[in-house]
Amino acid sequence: MGRILVTGGAGFVGSHVAEELLLRGHEVTVLDDLSGGFVDNIVEGARFVQGSINNVDLVNRLCAEHRFDYIYHLAAYAAEGLSHFIKRFNYENNLIGSINIINAAINNNVGCLVFTSSIAVYGASPSLPMREDALAHPEDPYGIAKLAVEQELAASKEMFDLNYIIFRPHNVYGERQNIGDKYRNVVGIFMNQLLQERAMTIFGDGTQLRAFSYIRDIAPIMADAVDVPGAYNQVFNIGADQPYSVNELAVAVARSMGKEPEILHVPARNEVQFAYSSHEKLRSVFGETHQHSLAEGLARMAQWVKAHGARSSSKFEGVEVEKNFPKAWLD
Repeated sequence: MGRILVTGGAGFVGSHVAEELLLRGHEVTVLDDLSGGFVDNIVEGARFVQGSINNVDLVNRLCAEHRFDYIYHLAAYAAEGLSHFIKRFNYENNLIGSINIINAAINNNVGCLVFTSSIAVYGASPSLPMREDALAHPEDPYGIAKLAVEQELAASKEMFDLNYIIFRPHNVYGERQNIGDKYRNVVGIFMNQLLQERAMTIFGDGTQLRAFSYIRDIAPIMADAVDVPGAYNQVFNIGADQPYSVNELAVAVARSMGKEPEILHVPARNEVQFAYSSHEKLRSVFGETHQHSLAEGLARMAQWVKAHGARSSSKFEGVEVEKNFPKAWLD
């Protein structure tokens, strides 16, 4: 078993991956600045270090002291739409912070770096479902940053023989998600609004298509990845197969919460209309795995959300570009 660093391990996805790694007998250290995660999410048995991936000295010291066998780099601020308006923040956290991790991995001979990218790298793909061999054409700064890190990992493999595995998850939801973040995670946003007896807000007409991925379907695959030689130096889409419109999602979320769906349509924002991916490559390497249906996944998350209650939605402090900022986010 290996010594593993999980960045963003107090976040939603990171905590589940850390939990799966511990179940497999690995020694897990979590690095998180708690800007988007919560202490309650840190799984029992993991060593917790509070700090940012932007703290170069901390990252270098941590990797030198613990000599990690593997790094799971899951720390990010994953708000595609908001990233247009927080460009510097986006690139500092999602690109420069990632470079700090990559440098430390190279300098400390890490065996493999597992990175969570995003299907945002595809942009508005001309063919659906999106496949890994499709031309990447991101349309927002978040996707641009993720693609840049992917390219840096490929270059670092060529130059320094740093092994990597890249996962491109999409629209992940489930227990421990921050439902109080009004800029991302539509399932959590809907559930939080329902807990507050508010209408579920949808940008535009709600015909946008997405496949919504339950966290417990993807975390085990990601945790297994470092022990799958065929996964090394590859890129994989990961998540649910079946797309739904945002309108359909709203009805399903309301049903899971035992509520009647009340929907408020607000002006459309600039976003990709149709985005869902193929997982044939993933299955060819990892085999067939169980996927919860949307109803099953939502029911599990709804049970957790009801037990933990609503969360207040705070405004993002430090918007850098106010032009064309969606009015729905000003409330």
